[in-house]
Amino acid sequence: MSDSRPAYVSLNPRPGRKALGWLFIVLGVLGLVLPFLQGFLFLALGVFVLRDQYVWAANRWAWVAGRWPGAVGRIEGMETSVAARTAALGGRVRRALGRG
Repeated sequence: MSDSRPAYVSLNPRPGRKALGWLFIVLGVLGLVLPFLQGFLFLALGVFVLRDQYVWAANRWAWVAGRWPGAVGRIEGMETSVAARTAALGGRVRRALGRG
C-alpha cells in the first residue's frame, strides 16, 4: 500500500468537528465486532470528518481518494452542497429573528 500524501494539508481544528469524528471512529470500531453496526462505514465517515483536523486522517483520505476518486468527488460535492444549504438556512433564521 503506497502512501499518497496530499500536496498541502490545511488543518482547520474545530472542537465540535473533532468530537463528531472521534464518535464515528468509536462507532466504527464497535461496528467491527457488533453485527448490527456497519463498522467500515463509520470508520470511513470518521476519517472523512477528521480529514482537515489531523494530518494522519488527511493521509488516509488521500489514499481513499486515490483508490475511489469518483466516490470521493461525489462525497465532497455533497459536503459542499450541505454546507451551502446550512449557511443559507442560518441566514434565513437570523433574518427571521431580526439579527441579520
